[in-house]
Amino acid sequence: MTMAKKPAKKPANASKSAAYHHGDLKRELVAAGRRVLEESGVEGLSLRGVAREAGVSQAAPYHHFADKDALLAAIAAEGFAGLSAEMAKRSSGAKNSGAHMGGLGAGYIVFAFENPELFRLMHGPRFAVAEKYDDLLVIASESFTMLRDGVAACLPGASDADIDTACTAAWSLVHGASMLIVDKRIEAGSTVEEIAAFADTLTSQLPVSRPR
Repeated sequence: MTMAKKPAKKPANASKSAAYHHGDLKRELVAAGRRVLEESGVEGLSLRGVAREAGVSQAAPYHHFADKDALLAAIAAEGFAGLSAEMAKRSSGAKNSGAHMGGLGAGYIVFAFENPELFRLMHGPRFAVAEKYDDLLVIASESFTMLRDGVAACLPGASDADIDTACTAAWSLVHGASMLIVDKRIEAGSTVEEIAAFADTLTSQLPVSRPR
């Protein structure tokens, strides 16, 4: 009697390879890029390193990204989408316009705390050329629109100029605090809960965030 041949063991990345053939490679490269970014920073990220992290050939990234900057732009776009989602989540269900503003600020700061290198990339000078990164800038504007709408709700009847000034003040506060946390210049907490509590205290100092 001939023994049945045991099926060959599939490579560990077989399921990944199958997924790539169904169009998931670009998404996996962005995810791998985020992992490399948080570990090594922008300067330590390369297409070759991302391919290695994703378990694909060195040539594979070039099927979706022309160069490193194109991949970084995709990573940053995903980051801005995540930032807007965090802001929306923490401001959802607020009982008044001031609490809503506090939630927006907490979402901003918490996102920076959880994604320090991604946050640096998103707000760095690399994507300043609007003509080259117009799609990214559209996504990036969503979080600012949320902020402006929140400020406008706190200042009914205010002129556009006054709303713009208040937006600048609010953004400066939360972005400055975020960068201080990312750069480890201040001790605001070591957990998401502590960072959120710090953000709530901080945003309460804004005139536009006082409950009415």
